[in-house]
Amino acid sequence: MVTSTLALGATVVTLAAVTALGLLYSCGRVDTVEDYVSARNSIGTGATTATLVASSMGAWILLSPAEAGAAFGGLPAVLGYTIGSAIPLLLLVPVGVRIRRLMPEGHSLTEYTLVRFGPRMYAYVLVVSMLYMFVFLAAEMTGIAGALAMLAGVPLWQTAALIGGFVLVYTAYGGLVATIVTDAVQTLVILPLLAVGFAGALFALGGTGEVHAEIASANAYLLDPGYAAGVEFGIYVVFAVLGAGMLNQGRWQRVYAAKDDATLRRSLIAAAAMSVPLILLSGLFGVAASGLGLIGGGNASVAFFVLVAESFPEWVALAVVVLAVLLVASSADTMFNGVASLVTTDLARLTDADAATLSRTGRALTVVVAAGAIAIGSQGYSVLSLFLTADLLAAATFIPFVAGLYSTRLTETGALASSLASLAVGVAFFPTLRGPLATVLGLDAALPAPSFAYAFVGATAVSAVLTLVAARVADADFDHGGLASEIREIEQPMTDGGRDADDDVSAGVDAADAAASEVNR
Repeated sequence: MVTSTLALGATVVTLAAVTALGLLYSCGRVDTVEDYVSARNSIGTGATTATLVASSMGAWILLSPAEAGAAFGGLPAVLGYTIGSAIPLLLLVPVGVRIRRLMPEGHSLTEYTLVRFGPRMYAYVLVVSMLYMFVFLAAEMTGIAGALAMLAGVPLWQTAALIGGFVLVYTAYGGLVATIVTDAVQTLVILPLLAVGFAGALFALGGTGEVHAEIASANAYLLDPGYAAGVEFGIYVVFAVLGAGMLNQGRWQRVYAAKDDATLRRSLIAAAAMSVPLILLSGLFGVAASGLGLIGGGNASVAFFVLVAESFPEWVALAVVVLAVLLVASSADTMFNGVASLVTTDLARLTDADAATLSRTGRALTVVVAAGAIAIGSQGYSVLSLFLTADLLAAATFIPFVAGLYSTRLTETGALASSLASLAVGVAFFPTLRGPLATVLGLDAALPAPSFAYAFVGATAVSAVLTLVAARVADADFDHGGLASEIREIEQPMTDGGRDADDDVSAGVDAADAAASEVNR
């Protein structure tokens, strides 16, 4: 077993290296608030693909698919998770191109909502998107804290605080510029580590044939593609992940960061293709851990790491720690930047605040969100349950939200009513939310039986039907051409992260440039 001192040391060294890279690269490259929140039209296919992969492939790929395979339905649950994770990236190809063309100088999903729908829908989407990012962060912190606690006995709060603290440093200073370059380097390191980890585990367990035989003899239902519980999970997780992918501020930022429409298309397709084998393999490790009898005592959330601890020598387990830390950093910085971007963009639009106020407020709220996520991450909740909670918020909202990009007749009232009604349906069925609702409001007898499937499929179906009805009956004619004139760049200069520093911070910056250029080919 890896000692806690060794695991913490590896964590600190890894995070310090990523932080130094982000700080060095962004020094002298963030002149304006615009640079900080959008990095508009600045990166090619390789770098866009890398940042999409790194920001999408957080520590959750080692946690949620494995937990799904171990505790939610075996092989069909894993297949559903795999398909569901690729679909949003593919759907974002036409939607992302339309976003760029309708709002070439845009930044965030909330500014679009304000102009397209109005203040009430804007307030709702702002709350939903902030809650989504907060719960997502909490799930990531929970997962990595639980993994290091299981592998090395590291206290939960120490892991969460270290990762949150380091990532805050470089994202608060360099914004999206820092995040993109660290994503590029993280992808170059993460993919080989994942490949080695998966191959090593199979070798240590005796190969695919041996693993398959052991699972088949112990828990054959885990390998049955028709296993009912797994099929049910596989269906509703598609709806869950689809909504989350379309209502992710980090994805919107990367839509604008891509050099042009063709770059965006190629990068999204490549990222979707890369996600399939990674998520499938991760999920299968959860199936293996469950089939080999390694899951018990509530440790399904760290099924992948249970298998690693049982199968790998100490040095390999330590490499997996580094991999997991890089993964959580790559997704955490995306969420931190997403929070800062929403706040900064909205303040710039709604007030006359100067750049210093914009950046301070955005950073301050990011710290608050990070602190809350760290606190929840140290409690040891189910990672998949946290992710599903975040996904429900998005599943109830994304259809009217995206429909507004195409429909001229959908009004604010119709979009908001569709979102709220579908969210109410989802919460009524959602197993971990309906209990508090029933207790507080005394609705226990009136609520239906809990079901994740009914929560997600019901919320999505209600949202789709009501959005269609609202668009058909409304007598409106919104001019999408007005989005481009209403949504403009933020040209205020930044008070730090700009050109004041020596442009030749040299060796470190040159190294970062070289890494970014390699990925950008």
